[in-house]
Amino acid sequence: MGNLFGRKKQTRVTEQDKAILQLKQQRDKVRQYQKRISLQLEKERLLAKRLLADGKKEKALLLLKKKRYQEQLLDKTENQISNLETMVQDLEFAQIEKKVVDGLKIGNQCLKKMHEVLSIEEVERIMDETQDAIEYQRQIDEMLAGSLSPEDEDAVLAELEAITQGDVELPEVPSDELPEAPEKKAEKERSRKKPERELLAA
Repeated sequence: MGNLFGRKKQTRVTEQDKAILQLKQQRDKVRQYQKRISLQLEKERLLAKRLLADGKKEKALLLLKKKRYQEQLLDKTENQISNLETMVQDLEFAQIEKKVVDGLKIGNQCLKKMHEVLSIEEVERIMDETQDAIEYQRQIDEMLAGSLSPEDEDAVLAELEAITQGDVELPEVPSDELPEAPEKKAEKERSRKKPERELLAA
């Protein structure tokens, strides 16, 4: 049927990833070799016992020499595995370090762009303008506060109190009656005509 949802996403495999994979494969092969040698050594030890039991001391001695040599090889393979694992760890840590360095590089570039937009001179100019505006407002406040006499201050406070308490003069309500609505007039006319009809009917 094929891929219904587009192409497969390709994974980026770096040279370091390949190297780590090869080292791990080599380590696994050495471990398999260790297991095989260990089994073979056990068999040769049993065989040497049998040869001694059969009185074949020379053959048993030769077999034990061979076993000793293989044990030395086994020790060497243990060192090789340790070296391979150290190399894998070093490569993996180097990858982490590279990611950290890349992150720092991107962060440094962003900081440089921000510094280009907002320079030290620009910050100093904004701070100076803000200080000037604060000083100007303070001077206005001082001028306004100094221009009012004590009587004016009292009058302002009295006006504020009056507004707060709702003591404000409102326009007078008109005393003349408002004209009636046309519907109410029609109802009154009908109510007057009804008794007249009743009298005529009697």
